[in-house]
Amino acid sequence: MIRISNIRLGIKDDIDRLPYEVSKILKIKPKEIIDLNIFKESIDARRKGKIDFVYTIDLLIKNEKNVLKKAKNKKISITPDMEYKYPEPGKVPIDKRPIIVGSGPAGLFCGLILAQMGYKPLILERGEDVDNRSKTVEKFWKTGYLNIESNVQFGEGGAGTFSDGKLTTRIKDPRCRKVLKELVKAGAPEDIIYSFKPHIGTDILKNVVKNLRKKIETLGGEIVFNSKVTDFKIKDGKIFGLEVNHDEVIEGEAIVLAIGHSARDTFEVIYKRGVEIIQKPFAIGVRIEHPQAVINKAQYKEFANHKRLGAADYRLTYHASNGRSVYTFCMCPGGSVVAAASEEYRVVTNGMSEYARDKDNANSALLVSVAQEDFKSSHPLAGMYFQRKWEERAYDIGGGGYIAPAQLVGDFLKGIASSQLKDVKPSYEPGIKLTNINECLPSYVTEAMKEAITNMDKKLKGFQMEGAIMTGVETRSSSPIRITRDSNTLESTNINGLYPSGEGAGYAGGIVSAAVDGIKIAEKIISKYKC
Repeated sequence: MIRISNIRLGIKDDIDRLPYEVSKILKIKPKEIIDLNIFKESIDARRKGKIDFVYTIDLLIKNEKNVLKKAKNKKISITPDMEYKYPEPGKVPIDKRPIIVGSGPAGLFCGLILAQMGYKPLILERGEDVDNRSKTVEKFWKTGYLNIESNVQFGEGGAGTFSDGKLTTRIKDPRCRKVLKELVKAGAPEDIIYSFKPHIGTDILKNVVKNLRKKIETLGGEIVFNSKVTDFKIKDGKIFGLEVNHDEVIEGEAIVLAIGHSARDTFEVIYKRGVEIIQKPFAIGVRIEHPQAVINKAQYKEFANHKRLGAADYRLTYHASNGRSVYTFCMCPGGSVVAAASEEYRVVTNGMSEYARDKDNANSALLVSVAQEDFKSSHPLAGMYFQRKWEERAYDIGGGGYIAPAQLVGDFLKGIASSQLKDVKPSYEPGIKLTNINECLPSYVTEAMKEAITNMDKKLKGFQMEGAIMTGVETRSSSPIRITRDSNTLESTNINGLYPSGEGAGYAGGIVSAAVDGIKIAEKIISKYKC
């Protein structure tokens, strides 16, 4: 196949023009094109008064060799081989099927690859299947009743199930395409394969994870819900089994730990069992919420609300004078701020959008970096205890019932408590309490945020609008620990047979990177053991 890059269409041009643009570049007739696929689509809005869609196209044409000989254009190249290559099975006999703890992206994709290669994995998930989990989460948002085993963090699909379903990633691993293709097969929109900023939306993602589960089961794998791993059976530096729900022991010699970044009780258990853990820096802050129309106008100017553009997003960074990095994270256009607690008497916020991204508000995490020295302890779990401290503070300031403390941006910059809403109706449920955000975050975090908001407004007009809402606290941007692993085998550095994976283990930062890490673990197990 031939690849052609940097093909531009104006915002008024229909995508059906692509074959004609390709024909002009190759100097052939459109009917000579056998097949045409979009490899990548992006938006160029840098020039005033003009927005272009920029494409990279893969196509199959008649007389390919002759056309390539005549073509003298830097845009044209041979399409690289992008097909996923399964590993060769190893030679070590495996007596028990591989066990995966957790059904987030790392766990599901580890399980999928193992199942596709005939290894029939067992996946243990502490939370509920996605349908029952959705009902449990809705009940929490409406009533404040929290199920600590099944919530926004725990259950089928992991924390990403209640998010925007964003699939952007900075990693360049070729396995990313395998992840996207499997998601499409499971019901995700086809444009995630090529979109510059692909997303699925939580409404569609729920069905996607269900279909991935069904595929694993069809291939001989098994997923068991409401099955919390409560202990790890380790002897002489090797794992040989798991205790589930405090009463059942399941034996296994290849066990994948894909528990997510909020499985704090599990972190404590593996620490007690001697699994090597180290502290890891992360970031904390708030959710900041603006009218989506303000973001659309700031990003797209006169093209705001054009049907081809949809809801605008943003990504902003700033380096504060106190040395802290400040950045927006997990931006949810046309979405909601959601209650994401997984422990009692602690407030945690996150963001969520459905596929249409058609709600009134845009929201994003506004985060400030924190490092090991901020934890005031050398204990491997000190970052986790640091998170808990500020989540408890937010709960107390909110007045209980998982009501979240909130403040208008204008009042935050002035240093006064808020008492009245203005331009934005907060989307957070069970509800917010207007107060002073400074009371539930460290002073070095709020100082950096104040600087950043003013600076970010220069890049995105309206970011510091007085009536925008800041809702606290956001503490779960990434795991506070890293479960160390050997760079070659990907097993724990001191426990043979235990494979730390994904966000919770400290090796990923989003749906795609976690899924890719799960695939890597599956490949290591396959390469070692024979089915």
